Amino acid sequence: MSRFRSEFLHNLEARGFVHQITDPEGLDRLAAAGPITGYIGFDCTADSLHIGNLVSIMLLRHLQDAGHRPIALVGGGTTKVGDPSGRDEARRLLDDDAIEANKAGIRRSLGAFLDVEGGRTRMVDNAEWLDELRYVPFLRDIGRHFTVNRMLTFDSVRLRLEREQPLTFLEFNYMLMQAYDFTELARRYDCRLQLGGSDQWGNIVNGIELNRRLGGDELYGVTTPLITRSSGEKMGKSVHGAIWLNADRLDPFDYWQFWRNTEDADVGRFLRLFTLLPLAEIARLEALDGVEVNEAKKVLATEATRLAHGDAAAEEARAAAAAVFEQAGAEAGLPEVAVDRDLLAHGFTVVDALVRAGLAKTKGEARRLIRGGGAKLNDARIDDELAPLGEGELRGDGTAKLSAGKKRHVLLRAG
Repeated sequence: MSRFRSEFLHNLEARGFVHQITDPEGLDRLAAAGPITGYIGFDCTADSLHIGNLVSIMLLRHLQDAGHRPIALVGGGTTKVGDPSGRDEARRLLDDDAIEANKAGIRRSLGAFLDVEGGRTRMVDNAEWLDELRYVPFLRDIGRHFTVNRMLTFDSVRLRLEREQPLTFLEFNYMLMQAYDFTELARRYDCRLQLGGSDQWGNIVNGIELNRRLGGDELYGVTTPLITRSSGEKMGKSVHGAIWLNADRLDPFDYWQFWRNTEDADVGRFLRLFTLLPLAEIARLEALDGVEVNEAKKVLATEATRLAHGDAAAEEARAAAAAVFEQAGAEAGLPEVAVDRDLLAHGFTVVDALVRAGLAKTKGEARRLIRGGGAKLNDARIDDELAPLGEGELRGDGTAKLSAGKKRHVLLRAG
């Protein structure tokens, strides 16, 4: 049984979003009593958000769907300073034109998930108040509520100093600006809640304490856990870089494929975090085992793509993937490597073939792949490291399909 009475917090906890809450009982009472306003900030550092931002976006979506009032705060002001959280060096400072262009791209990212145009989610730019601040009054009225002693204890500052990496005075001001954002949103929009990743806990607490010292209403904060794959890798990157949400940065088919390649152990968790499927349906999909887990991965890929790119793009990506990887003739989409027929006739082995196909860097690596059961020839497991690959192993079309694991396949074509 859930510890929360409010639909919003109950749903967040059930789906795995909750890491820390500043005052769980107080926030639950407030959310159960009626609509509340909550926000998350997105600095304008690129012209698209990426899946590293997706947990935050889904938080706002659940807030919106529960009948509350989300604010997506774009940092037209704070981007001019740069958030030092999780950074080993200062961010590259952008000019006003670049920030405006990035803000437009972020609006497209958010608009796919949230009702920005319809007004159920409000998009606000903190440049509205930060650009108008006068420095001395800000230091006198806001800066006096912060001690350098305490600011030095926050991870964003402490870690940079421990590594003897420079932290500019400009970046040092970021936490004051973010705390001021919360108080300003509370004043302008009766915003009572800030949400964010676990690395934002200190900034959120700063805003709550500042508002209290300024005589405002009690504010609340919720943070999410760091999302990693079961392998331990941080969610949000692939071997090719960031997984962008905007179609002009990453094709919807490639976005679909990213989710389709989710590790088996992560499928249920990612379905809860990154789709809106009912929890009962997710439990059914999570229970699938063996080869059937691939069906759950396809559902994850399609539903995640549906949120980011719409129904048509999701169905098109799903159908294209099926055509490439599942239907007859699917191998037409696989990379090909030519092998001379004379070579096939003179002691060419499966180990040689794996290296030639680029599925192993060395013969030693190829042998280890075979010993581990990860190598296949024409979809049959290779058990003999010395097995030849000659004309007899070619199929009728003059090809042989080599596989390393479940996802890496190459066609050898005799020529």
